[in-house]
Amino acid sequence: MMLNSPLLAAIPGLRHGFFTRDGGVSEGVYATLNGGLGSNDETARVVENRRRMAGRMGVAPERLLGVHQVHSPDAVIATGPWDGAARPKADAIVTRESGLAIGVTAADCGPILFVDPNARVIGAAHAGWKGALTGVIESTIAAMEKLGADRSGTVVAIGPLIRQTSYEVGGEFVERFIAADAGNASFFIPGEREGHAMFDLAGFIRMRLENAGVLVIDDIGIDTYADERFFSYRRSVHRKEPDYGRHVHAIAWEA
Repeated sequence: MMLNSPLLAAIPGLRHGFFTRDGGVSEGVYATLNGGLGSNDETARVVENRRRMAGRMGVAPERLLGVHQVHSPDAVIATGPWDGAARPKADAIVTRESGLAIGVTAADCGPILFVDPNARVIGAAHAGWKGALTGVIESTIAAMEKLGADRSGTVVAIGPLIRQTSYEVGGEFVERFIAADAGNASFFIPGEREGHAMFDLAGFIRMRLENAGVLVIDDIGIDTYADERFFSYRRSVHRKEPDYGRHVHAIAWEA
């Protein structure tokens, strides 16, 4: 049902999980543990799936928090369940509250879980190419520091995401990254099709973390496109499926 990072698993009192697509009640392209509130899956099934995930995280369902992800660089601070039904628009959450699970959804984009064990501050970020390029990693670290975290003492795990061997992009994509920083050219290798390249999202995320001063990093190394245990947006597009499921990746301090 979920995978763990050895680095995070070694921290006393910390719970975390990179959930697979197994162990839920959804059907069809969403089979079975779809946690995507923004998908076209039956709402009751998604709610039940999230209830199961909350149970694995050791929290009540209303204490498994997500955000309305918009591929932004924005991070929010959580002190408890959100007021009202609407989730804030952002792509990262941080907290220092015990018994509160914070998570992001992904289906090829990069989920990143953060923890400063000494300050007892945690974070979860959704880093697709756009969020990673525009600063969601740095925003998450800055938000954690507002709660007392120290980036030099922060431990990070990079979860399942689409890997370079599966991530073909067009020339305009490459140009956008190189325009931001010529050094970003190192994250691309030639693709099989002319004018295309293969992008190393995981390597780019690691570089941004290291440049921000976070040096203790675990990457579990799984390719969501190639591994059928995981939902994949790009795989669904290639198969011409009508929609796709989303994973939840979460972290919490035990109450």
